[in-house]
Amino acid sequence: MKNIPNITFQKDENTTDFEFINLTTLFDKLSHVEDHNPTQPHRISFFALLVVTQGTGSHQIDLIDYEIKSGTVLKIAKGQVHAFQKNPNYQGYLILFTESFVLHYFSKSSINLISHLYNHYLFSPISNEISLNETFLSQLKSEIQEDNSVTQKNIIASVINIYLLQLERHAKTKVFENYNPKHLDVFIAFKNLVENHFTTTRNVQDYSEMLSISRKLLNQLVKNITLNTAKVYIDNYVVLEAKRNIITTKQSIKEIAFEMGFDEVTNFTKFFKKNTGVSPKVFKSEVNQ
Repeated sequence: MKNIPNITFQKDENTTDFEFINLTTLFDKLSHVEDHNPTQPHRISFFALLVVTQGTGSHQIDLIDYEIKSGTVLKIAKGQVHAFQKNPNYQGYLILFTESFVLHYFSKSSINLISHLYNHYLFSPISNEISLNETFLSQLKSEIQEDNSVTQKNIIASVINIYLLQLERHAKTKVFENYNPKHLDVFIAFKNLVENHFTTTRNVQDYSEMLSISRKLLNQLVKNITLNTAKVYIDNYVVLEAKRNIITTKQSIKEIAFEMGFDEVTNFTKFFKKNTGVSPKVFKSEVNQ
């Protein structure tokens, strides 16, 4: 939505799809960022890993504040909304990489297993793995310091890939039964379509037609990946967008309803209450307490 800044990957002449940032350096620059306020919710169009090496603090992802400390890693997926705390008092590193980096350098089997990438809504984004983080950062720093070569990007991707797989194993996440890896590309396309068209349609049939597949097949593959139907996935995404905007903007409930594609505010209220148990007005009053 237009009220939450959309932050794209900042490229320079030496960076195309991956960046390794010291948090101390980043925090020194936070107050000088011109296009958005990093301490306010902003949506990223890439993936991020926030690895804490010293200190304590908090970080917000999709309206939830996570307490962080030495050994913490926060996994932030493409499309999620996050915010840094004001006056942060911790140290570490921020690793950024684009979707093209993932799709180009990660194996499909890895992508299927790493929930951080496309199933972030199923699992907690926070882990605490001091020894694992130390090894990961050491390997990453060592490779970055090497002279640039045709193999460097592949090696960096491999280090990140293995690290994410290790986090997945340590978190004891469930490998989905009956999951068909061939459906991954279709699911990613569906996910992107929902993000781009949810204000104009929440109809599963419309998305299946955009993808040129049957509604039954779309539901099957979405359920294999997310454990929910395509309709539930769409509605969950719309609810999350609604919550984001209720909390982060000064718009009225009516304005938000119309901006999100509802022709009547009463329809938006019914939809929101059906999926959350409370009305948008009650939700807004509760978060502002």
